[in-house]
Amino acid sequence: MMKALSDFFLALYVKAVTAVRSERGQTLVEYALILVLIALVVIVALTITGQKVCNTFSNVASTLK
Repeated sequence: MMKALSDFFLALYVKAVTAVRSERGQTLVEYALILVLIALVVIVALTITGQKVCNTFSNVASTLK
């Protein structure tokens, strides 16, 4: 089991290094960084506004009952 997992991660590492060294890989890394940045912004926005939205929906639900 460990050998298969080790081989999998080694193959994944080799593919990642090969992709990063090529121009296509550079573009792929740039897109990945953009996606990570967008994900972080969404997480922060939901963390900040999450409780307010939850309270608003609770108020609406209680009003409708």
